[in-house]
Amino acid sequence: MTQNIKLTSLSTKGGCGCKIGPADLQEVIRTLPPSVPNPDLLVGLDTSDDAGVYRLTDDLAIVQTLDFFTPIVDDPYSFGQVAAANAIRDIYAMGGTPLTALNIVAFPIADLDKQILADILRGAGDKLKEAGATLVGGHSIEDKEPKFGLAVTGTVHLDKVRANAGAKPGDKLILTKPIGVGILTSSIKRDLLTEEEISRVTEVMATLNKTAAETMAQYDVRACTDVTGFGLLGHTSEMAKGSKAGVRIAKEAVPVLPRVRELAEQGVIPGGTKNNFAHLQGDVTFPESMDQIDQYILCDAVTSGGLLISVAGSEADALLKDLLDAGVEAAIVGDVTADHPGHITVSEKL
Repeated sequence: MTQNIKLTSLSTKGGCGCKIGPADLQEVIRTLPPSVPNPDLLVGLDTSDDAGVYRLTDDLAIVQTLDFFTPIVDDPYSFGQVAAANAIRDIYAMGGTPLTALNIVAFPIADLDKQILADILRGAGDKLKEAGATLVGGHSIEDKEPKFGLAVTGTVHLDKVRANAGAKPGDKLILTKPIGVGILTSSIKRDLLTEEEISRVTEVMATLNKTAAETMAQYDVRACTDVTGFGLLGHTSEMAKGSKAGVRIAKEAVPVLPRVRELAEQGVIPGGTKNNFAHLQGDVTFPESMDQIDQYILCDAVTSGGLLISVAGSEADALLKDLLDAGVEAAIVGDVTADHPGHITVSEKL
């Protein structure tokens, strides 16, 4: 029988909230020597993008990414599914197709039932099958805090590469999953959610961005990123700076999961969310009418979030309809402007 253990109790942080904060990360990266220029490296570290893209031939490139974290939910199988979906998402954000994956495992094998690890790996394996990717191996270490994730390799045709830079004034921004995940998963650790609410946020995290990526490939998408540990505004800021364009986000247009504001008002605000908010000071202008709770929600550290798509304004409504018809929880949440390049302006409405 599988050991009855609350996985989220085994670590101080969970999911993409484990990320080193953006300010600390930038401070470390600034100390590194510049990388050796390579004309075949199409997307690297320069714009804080989601994955690396390396040209193989005149029309084909590989996409590489890696992501792992501590438990975000208590059920081992669900944790494996969420971790796999979270790792694969970077391939989709770049416009690519996932091909192969390697497991990354840290586990207290002497202290926990081995079946727990087997269930985590089974969940990840099922999600890889859904994505059409093949597991080719992995690496494991013994660690007091469980951690799991994947290194994923995919391919992309050169004319389909979608970086987080390239948004143009007049574009509309479409988000393909609701936010508030960080606040809800922190609430799981505190036993504040019902089983139905846990199932809902788990479903959102475990949903692949495959359908959204395949749908956007049919449109004039100028830039794309995914929303994860740095929050909606953090990843939007990277897009704005990389594109040298201004961005407007409308609070009322952003889909937010149920009970998020209620729980935030009760003080359930993850440390990663607070770090994101602090880091964005000077890069975001909020309306005077917006209180700090709503500001935190827009900065909430997301795990396995949706795509943020910058699409030509003339095609936005058609893309949104196709996404909704395909079952994607999408919404137009903002637009790209020529004003205040690299800066985000938050409004109440579009």
